[in-house]
Amino acid sequence: MTIRRLADEIEYSQPVLYSHFENRDAIVTAVAVEGFQEITAALRDAARGSAGQQNALENVAVAYLDFAARRPALYEAMFVLPTDLRFAEAEARPELRAAFDALAAVVTPFCVDVDAVTETFWAVLHGLAELERSGRIRPGARVERIGLVVRAIVVSRSGASGHGGMSEGE
Repeated sequence: MTIRRLADEIEYSQPVLYSHFENRDAIVTAVAVEGFQEITAALRDAARGSAGQQNALENVAVAYLDFAARRPALYEAMFVLPTDLRFAEAEARPELRAAFDALAAVVTPFCVDVDAVTETFWAVLHGLAELERSGRIRPGARVERIGLVVRAIVVSRSGASGHGGMSEGE
């Protein structure tokens, strides 16, 4: 990832970017924060346009993968390039928290440990996005893969004796 590619992605020139930011890391962080706002909107729109909870889970998964495919440089700034942005901290930026919450909203009906299931859902989607972007998995099998992920989340609730999965220490 180059600053030139980032500049092209967000439609600013490199000199303009460097005139507003201290260094490359600051530029990547700013671009990533913008990306989190965009993906949050896409995920929320996908959930809102869904008929039923399971359909919302599927639509959000598709929206996530579509975002990663449609905006590869932005996605790379958000999730691949090094930044000081962290989700798993109390002081996480609101833009990051909102993106996480958009994913959490669609897994909540199917689990008790919302954070763990959301992190797992996100990790699976990120892995699929990266494998799709690199051409290492069959592009025609996306729907099948999403179906497997959704069924795993839905079934984990119904097959876990009512407690949403294993408890700590199990």
